[in-house]
Amino acid sequence: MIPLRASGVLLHPTSLPGPYGIGDLGQEAYYLVDFLVAAKQSLWQVLPLGPTGFGDSPYASFSSHAGNPLLINLEMLAQEGDLLWTELSNVPAFPAERVDFGAVIDYKTKLLRQAARRFRESGAGERRQAFEAFCAEKAHWLDDFALFMALKDAHRGAPWNTWEIELIQRKPKALDRWRQELADEIFFFKYAQFQFFRQWAQVKRYANKRGIQIIGDIPIFVAPDSADAWANPEIFYMDDHGRLTVVAGVPPDYFSPTGQRWGNPLYRWDVLAADGYAWWIQRIRSVLEMVDILRIDHFRGFQDYWEIPADEPTAVKGRWLPGPADDLFKALRQALNGSPEGPLPIIAEDLGIISDKVRALRKRVGVPGMKVLHFAFSEDADHEYLPHNYEGSDYVVYLGTHDNDTTIGWFNTLPPREREFVLRYLGRDGSDIVWGMMHLAFMSIAQTVIVTVQDLLKLGSQARMNTPGTLGGNWTWRYWPGALYDGIAGWLGQLTETFGRAPKPRPEPRTDNG
Repeated sequence: MIPLRASGVLLHPTSLPGPYGIGDLGQEAYYLVDFLVAAKQSLWQVLPLGPTGFGDSPYASFSSHAGNPLLINLEMLAQEGDLLWTELSNVPAFPAERVDFGAVIDYKTKLLRQAARRFRESGAGERRQAFEAFCAEKAHWLDDFALFMALKDAHRGAPWNTWEIELIQRKPKALDRWRQELADEIFFFKYAQFQFFRQWAQVKRYANKRGIQIIGDIPIFVAPDSADAWANPEIFYMDDHGRLTVVAGVPPDYFSPTGQRWGNPLYRWDVLAADGYAWWIQRIRSVLEMVDILRIDHFRGFQDYWEIPADEPTAVKGRWLPGPADDLFKALRQALNGSPEGPLPIIAEDLGIISDKVRALRKRVGVPGMKVLHFAFSEDADHEYLPHNYEGSDYVVYLGTHDNDTTIGWFNTLPPREREFVLRYLGRDGSDIVWGMMHLAFMSIAQTVIVTVQDLLKLGSQARMNTPGTLGGNWTWRYWPGALYDGIAGWLGQLTETFGRAPKPRPEPRTDNG
């Protein structure tokens, strides 16, 4: 559970520094945890950790259960003997402050394949036993995922609903034949997952032992080209050829006259309800094995969701339909707590235009919502995201999220009237807008505050992580080694202590017999 009056930092592991073109689960991940401890933080928030597809977005993953193999630290593989140190001696000249995904995927995949071959040929003893135990434990999703990825490679990356009809419809004889033909590839994808989960588990243990909880993230909907959709067609609205009949999105609003057509498959909630939401329960359990707390993107979709006919080019023509609401969360409580009561380790992403029904659902579920301060100054003093209007403490407050500009970039592009409102509200001259906004967030009554590393480093728009609705250049930002130095930890820790958000010291163990 999120501790009361806590704070933390938002940083996806791909943004960590390091020599191999992308942040990974090596030493820099541990340095980040050490920084959080020194800065008196309690939380580290990451984006979805799954393997990314088109556009490199963590929110468009090939699996709801799997990890991203690009995060595997290669030096740890060399320490275990799956790679030779000489194989790491000729690293391309990757850019230091951004991820060149094409080059990184090519470089790391070749080495991961080499590591898998060496492990398959010579891996023995405890490591081989651990691998086999991992494959058995995760078989409920790993078998389908590894086969799906091997088939995608065999079909040159083509979406699964363009494969042979026998594969689209998962005919048992066809699947058995392909499993035999692609046995080496299937082994590779299982090996990569084995290594990801081992390395991530070590990072998580290190964080938890030092009082840092990890907040994970999942989108409510899965990607259409994913092992989830291919292996579970019965729970989605699609035809016998894997073609979606309706898709997800949101209707037109002030910001988008044609709405947003996301294109994700929509759930058959009646089918899911018939078996007690088993698929959703397993999905949540899988992610909670990797993290301590889970942010669910587009929480409002559990109350009602916008259904768009798949042949419509925009989101204009659609309709609202009821979601599972309380029933799903009762099932989750029963599965996670052994009782229909008790807390859920969930944060609800409830941004945007939210109805009273959605607000009431969140309150009944008993999970915190979100407030984003960048959105708070667009109207007047009545805006619900301004801290003096908070109706309670059950919120996680962000200056901005991964989808926003940095605070400096946001402030510099505000219209003059809104910029003046910001300065009047903060009571500052704007010379250090990041500090002013952080001060506002930390002093609020909200139970939790999360800030991005970009804001801690006081960076401009060039450090933005994602610009929604655009392709290319997103998800690439990285910080440079040593950027999070002791001085930043010092002032962040002081701010955290000032407003009662620092972790409480653990009592010393008693040494007497009393």
